[in-house]
Amino acid sequence: MSIYSIHSGSLEKAAQKLRSGGVVAFPTETVYGLGADAFNALAVAQIFEIKNRPHFDPLIVHIADTADVERLAFPSKTAWKLIEKFWPGPLTLVLKKKPGIPDLVVSGLETIAIRMPAHPAALDLIRAAKTPLAAPSANPFGYLSPTTAQHVEEQLGERVEMILDGGPCTTGVESTIVDLSGDKPKLLRPGGIPLEEIEKIVGLVDQQHPTSKPNAPGQLPQHYAPHKPLQILSVEAMRQHSLLAQSGILFFKKNKNHLKAKKNIVLSETGDLKEAATQLFAALHHLDQSDVKIIFAEPVPEIGLGLAIMDRLRRASAMNH
Repeated sequence: MSIYSIHSGSLEKAAQKLRSGGVVAFPTETVYGLGADAFNALAVAQIFEIKNRPHFDPLIVHIADTADVERLAFPSKTAWKLIEKFWPGPLTLVLKKKPGIPDLVVSGLETIAIRMPAHPAALDLIRAAKTPLAAPSANPFGYLSPTTAQHVEEQLGERVEMILDGGPCTTGVESTIVDLSGDKPKLLRPGGIPLEEIEKIVGLVDQQHPTSKPNAPGQLPQHYAPHKPLQILSVEAMRQHSLLAQSGILFFKKNKNHLKAKKNIVLSETGDLKEAATQLFAALHHLDQSDVKIIFAEPVPEIGLGLAIMDRLRRASAMNH
């Protein structure tokens, strides 16, 4: 069995595995990560192999102490303001990197993506391993992100020897990524911290659209996708669709209009965006493993965490099936 409940023994075993160049799946508040010692290029190479991830897609480095920011990068005053407000938490900062970090971690770029997760087990693991951890999501590249230890086991199976089980992720979408390496802050990926909250601290933030040449993780136009085709449709368009009876529907909130689909999942009865974000990937996993032919998703308002939810749904719908 590769899933371990979290206690001091399993954390120490996982830390030893990381120190000796191994790879461990572990919980964060956003999604489960697949971690390796960020300074060990051979260990990091295993992450790319396990995930079948292209080498041009850089990784996020996870730390447990703000002192490590200066070990890895050149933080600006703006960076420290955001760190003070949002760390530990679902915010990744892209900063100019210091020498000594393996090229594989940063895909040969002059910048590095760093965050401090808010999950106590993630912080304990990083401290016990005594090194920052390079850690993308613990899933095959491009597929749905895992928000439980079981999702990791279902998707990666024997490829991962050790999965630490910290229960379901509380944020449920990946971190917000803000690039501070240029003259002006730039949003590279919406995520667990709403853009509006960041702009309260640093003023207006530019937005970058998905790109095939990423300068941070999670920027490819096609990503986060189930195996089943997914379409974002209004309830009215779903009603008219020829595959309605064979579909699984992801409603944002409770819907009075009954649709005769095979499966219906409501992300939040009351239309709460935080609750909807927490449920998003688990609901998509459930529909993907069911006998529906197609998944329909109702759009959500693009404010607060709704921006991150719609970002994930758009990229999931862009995959070719």
